[in-house]
Amino acid sequence: MRKVLNIAHRGARSLAPENTIAAARKALAVGADKWETDAAVTSDEQLIIFHDDSLARTTDAQRRFPKREPWTFTRFTLAEIRSLDAGSWFGENDPFGEIAAGHVMASEQVAYRGERVPLLREALLFTKENNWQMNLELKRLPPPMEDFPIVERVLALMHEVGIGGDQVVISSFVHRWLREVQARDSQIPVQALVGYWHDRPIDWGNLEFDTYNARSILVKPEKIRELAAKGVRVNLFTVNDEPEYLKFIAAGVNGLFTDFPQRLAALLKELDNG
Repeated sequence: MRKVLNIAHRGARSLAPENTIAAARKALAVGADKWETDAAVTSDEQLIIFHDDSLARTTDAQRRFPKREPWTFTRFTLAEIRSLDAGSWFGENDPFGEIAAGHVMASEQVAYRGERVPLLREALLFTKENNWQMNLELKRLPPPMEDFPIVERVLALMHEVGIGGDQVVISSFVHRWLREVQARDSQIPVQALVGYWHDRPIDWGNLEFDTYNARSILVKPEKIRELAAKGVRVNLFTVNDEPEYLKFIAAGVNGLFTDFPQRLAALLKELDNG
């Protein structure tokens, strides 16, 4: 069977608190080919990994800083963000039902308490030291950091850490940033995110990029085949169920972003052995 990449969305976020080193470690352990995570920046211009604009959902920022609603990460210093608990919420909320299903050990739940929001440096080092791979998404930054030079700073940090395009792919909905990556360092692969809006058809543009990461609910199998015939690779987000895995694998998808890399790894192994 042709290789399909198992990409752990924000790490193995069904088994550990998302976008933490714990989630990356778990994704590696269950057999993901790479992990996807999100670059963010603090008010004092330090690079971290975080997804939501607000710290509220996945940390204890509301309790710790009750007067700073809506708790936007760009309005907190690195020291403030690193003081937060980014793990306890996972055990309390069981966001994917994997604790109730018995797939997260009690010792793991205890260990996740007090997990920190990682520095991007830590995430890159974890990837490098484990000879693994990362898909790093550059997200639009909320005020007041809209004009922060995210591409320049991320590439400088990658160079400092000593990790390159053989281990890190950069993706973004902001395609001008991808062009900037290519202009600054052509050795780092880029992937264009498309399908930002759930309810609008995807605008594929002029297919200037080699790889597109597209919202799965907006993509039909025949579109994947059409793009493959043109030499364009497609990865889909976020795919979590076996019938969907099988449908898109059969259509020739290159990779699947999933919240359940453990499920996809088991299926791919089964298909390989079948």
